[in-house]
Parts: sequence; structure tokens; C-alpha cells
Amino acid sequence: MAGAGGDKPLAEAGPSPLSRVLRISQLDAFELDGALEHLIWSQFARCFQHFKPGLLTPAEPELKALLQLLLWRFTVYSNSATVGQALLNIRYRNALIPGQRYRPMSRQQKLWFALLTVGGKWLRERSHSLILLGRPADTGVRKARGTLALIGGLAKAASLFNFLLFLQSGTFPTLMERLLGVQPIFSRPQGPRDINFQYMNRELLWHGFAEFLIFLLPLVNTWKLKANVSALFSLSDKTKGGAATEISSQMECAVCEEWPTMPHSIGCSHVFCYYCIKSHTMADIFFTCPKCSAELVTVQPVKLQIELTEMHPS
Repeated sequence: MAGAGGDKPLAEAGPSPLSRVLRISQLDAFELDGALEHLIWSQFARCFQHFKPGLLTPAEPELKALLQLLLWRFTVYSNSATVGQALLNIRYRNALIPGQRYRPMSRQQKLWFALLTVGGKWLRERSHSLILLGRPADTGVRKARGTLALIGGLAKAASLFNFLLFLQSGTFPTLMERLLGVQPIFSRPQGPRDINFQYMNRELLWHGFAEFLIFLLPLVNTWKLKANVSALFSLSDKTKGGAATEISSQMECAVCEEWPTMPHSIGCSHVFCYYCIKSHTMADIFFTCPKCSAELVTVQPVKLQIELTEMHPS
């Protein structure tokens, strides 16, 4: 018999809706919730970016709590699931009521959920500023600081102990869920995840190829490869151009192909800017000319003889 409230019978094929949720899925839901809260706050703060700087700072904890309450109203209060859980096909059930049928969170559990999550974050952010308003020399302020520090330390120790229990049992990842008696379960039965062998083989092949490229590319001297390729084209141009090509090779830097600034030579017929040749020789001790592939002998300054010719219109 089908259960009330849309519950499905447990005799259906496939895993039960009350089957245990993976630990990683529960932790991923928390990460998604945190990312969504950060996104909402950043979008809200962007609406006031053209106002006076620091306008939202005095009431920032209260504004964050208000946005989190709105988010809680339309997620946990309505569907017994956070946004991250809804994305992962997870929702909370009332673990205080025994039985195999799904029981949603009670109204009291939802209200305490909001108080412990939203109220706890607000108290952590606001308590520091409230204490700073008092005088540090006052005895009451020192006692308040000590009390809050003690409570915070005990809460962290209890959360750590609860998380160790979660790693062992796989239930109640947070202390709040354990105190309230709410447990995440799958919203719908999870079907078997069959992966095609061809898809798996293709993914493994591409991953192996990508790792091979990551290992190989740093070993390839791209500059020398580019120089050898450009040298082949420059030799073919030199056989065609003859003397004109040789003259033009001394009128431009072999690296940046601009007018050479403080021209220098490495032993071949080409010239280089001083800063071009110095930077490349410091980066590559086996530097060769990118035009003719001549090896570096010595870096010497070159004096260019420039002939000015007057061009007359024909």
C-alpha cells in the first residue's frame, strides 16, 4: 500500500528511499550550501557598490542572517532539504520517529534548525563587535570574553568528536543534526550506475594522453624549434633575394624584427638589439640565431653603415 504524503512502498525494485547517503555526498551538500550563501551575499552587496563605502558594514551580520532566513524559509522549512541537498537528491528525515517510512522534519525541528544555524552564525559574527564596545579593563568584559572563548572551545571539541563518529558510522555529519535527530536520506531511489566500457576506455585514454603532454611539454624547447623553422624559411628567402636580403638582415633585429637598438652580433651576419640578445642568452645558454641557426660565439657590438638615398618620383 502506498504511504500517505507521496511516500513510496518499500517493496519497489531498487534501493530503498531510506538507504544511507554516502559520506562524500553529505559533505558536498554543505559545500554547495556555503557557496550559495556566499554568492547571494556577493550579489546583494553588489547592489550597494555605488553607495557610500562601508554602508553595510555596521549591519552586515544582521543582513546575512536575514538572507539566510529567507533561504531557510523556501528550502528547509518547505521541503526539509537545503539547496545543496536538493541538488544531490537528498533531504532530511525525522530520525526520532522509528520506522521504515519516511517522516519529514517536524515544525519544531525546522525552527530549531534555523535557530542553531542562522542564530549561531549571527552570534559568532556579532559577539566579537559587542565585546569590543565595552572597556577591556572592565571585569565583566573579561568574564564575557572568557565565557565565550570557553563555549567556543567546547563547541569545537564536540564538533570534532561528532565528525569522528560520522566518519566511523556515516550518519549525523554535524553536531546540530545529531542534537535535532534529523538524518539525510535520498529523496528518490537511486538506480544502478552503469558505465559503458567504451566511454570508460576513452576517458582513460584521454587522461593518460593529457598526463603525457603535461610531462612532455616542459621538456620541449619551443624557442629552438621556432628558430629552426624560421631558419628554413629565411634560407629560402635568402637564395631568392640575394644581396637585398643580406642588407635587410642588418637593418632589423633578428628577434623582434624592428630597427636594432644598440645593435650586437653573435658571430653571424644578423644583428640583434642589445636587450633582445641579452635576455635570450640569459634564458637559453644554447641560444642560436633564429634566422640562420648559427650558434652563439660571442656577443659583440656592431657598427651599422647607413646609406641615405634620395628617392625621386619617376
